[in-house]
Amino acid sequence: MATGCADQRDSLDLYSVAQIRAIEAAALSLVGPGTLMQRAGATVAHHALTLLPQTAEDLSVLVAAGPGNNGGDALEAAALLAQQGIKVTIIHLADEARLAADTRRALTRARQSQAVFLESIPARSWSLAIDGMFGIGLTRPLEGPYRELAAQLNRLSCPVLAIDVPSGLDADTGCIVGLEGLAVRADETITFIANKPGLHTLHGRDSAGRVVTNDLNIDPTLFPEPIARLNSPQAFADAVRPRLHASHKGSYGDLQVIGGAEGMSGAVILAARMALMAGSGRVFARFAGPAPAYDSLHPELMCGHADDLRADQGVVVIGPGLGMSPQAHDLVGRALSDAPALVIDADGLNLIAAESPLQAVLTQRKGLSLLTPHPLEAARLLGTDAHTVQSDRLCWANALAGRYHATVILKGSGSIVAHPGDIPVINATGNPALATAGSGDVLAGLCGALLAQGWPARACALAATWLHGSAADEMVASGIGPIGATASELIPWTRKALNKLVSDYGAGRR
Repeated sequence: MATGCADQRDSLDLYSVAQIRAIEAAALSLVGPGTLMQRAGATVAHHALTLLPQTAEDLSVLVAAGPGNNGGDALEAAALLAQQGIKVTIIHLADEARLAADTRRALTRARQSQAVFLESIPARSWSLAIDGMFGIGLTRPLEGPYRELAAQLNRLSCPVLAIDVPSGLDADTGCIVGLEGLAVRADETITFIANKPGLHTLHGRDSAGRVVTNDLNIDPTLFPEPIARLNSPQAFADAVRPRLHASHKGSYGDLQVIGGAEGMSGAVILAARMALMAGSGRVFARFAGPAPAYDSLHPELMCGHADDLRADQGVVVIGPGLGMSPQAHDLVGRALSDAPALVIDADGLNLIAAESPLQAVLTQRKGLSLLTPHPLEAARLLGTDAHTVQSDRLCWANALAGRYHATVILKGSGSIVAHPGDIPVINATGNPALATAGSGDVLAGLCGALLAQGWPARACALAATWLHGSAADEMVASGIGPIGATASELIPWTRKALNKLVSDYGAGRR
């Protein structure tokens, strides 16, 4: 069975629907009718075979095919699987009189095979289900029989393989199409021509599962610059350095964590502990509320009052548990004016969003600024709402970075790193263990620690998001969480991930 070559293009490159359409149109002008659909169908069939149980004798595959090219890919795959002796059942929801020529030819091949066509899913067990209802062309929410079929696919106990994009998911944004929309939740998605951002952010990871990219052997000269990339250690490897024997604590920078209004001191402790365990030479935990004499778990931390802030010395992380008091406002103002390198999180962002003079100071800063907002904090800074930010995370992360001349980590499933003048990056590590109080404070402390050790802002943001997520992945793989995992548990796993990163990528660098 001819399959084409999987992963020929760099699957870290992410392309928009408009770019995919342009690439596809250019490729179709160079190959014969139906060629790309046949390649796609063969690739789906080949990948489906790898997902089927290798020891079972009575293999059955359910194929849900829609009216467009995605349905044609599914029909091609169904015919090829039937030729392999697999029991294939096809649910084809389409007006056959309106099918395009390529899809009509694929339907003919499927009808000539041993595949069985039915109008609804019979009550039986399946070895695999293939979602080929809709791909990148869907602009309306799934309705009627399509919605019901998607809901049935989501209730199946067998693995589900989505073709190109899970039906109902926006390939650009990761939104489920429509306010009350529904998307197929696939275990794996085989996506064609190039990888797509919506598969990796917002609802994309829940819907797409594991993503495999196949470029259908399209001429690489037809591909423009991607609109985004997936994060990977290669993106920040140049900043990774092993530690020299002839070094001391002063070699690794000073960091001040400012926050901890009364009742919220834990946020500062979490960020400061993470900074310490990520290698900062000295870490000062400064509290807007009552300051403890020391941290009993890590007495290495130097605890004191926020009013003792020396913003012109070292890196400053401001915002964790800071509150919105006049004192907090003044602390943010001092940090914005004086800190050479500044990480702004939580209430630091909220205070800036609430006051245009602080926004102006941030925009005009000469020093380095790294912002770590969640969607609501980002919305406040942009004068919009969280739903709007989530509707196009790439766009709004870029807008935030451009507006404030800052490096931005827009947190969430598929966190986005945006930096003025650079292609945005979607982070693919992490899991629901991070959906817990304090995990953002840990990320802020990690960012501060890397900055204190001399990492450039963009590399720092990329590495911090990747390490933060990788630590959560390793922690869950070891049996801790995701349910009930705590932010403090994440800290030693992040230290372990950072040391492994330096071991893997720091060799030979000084």
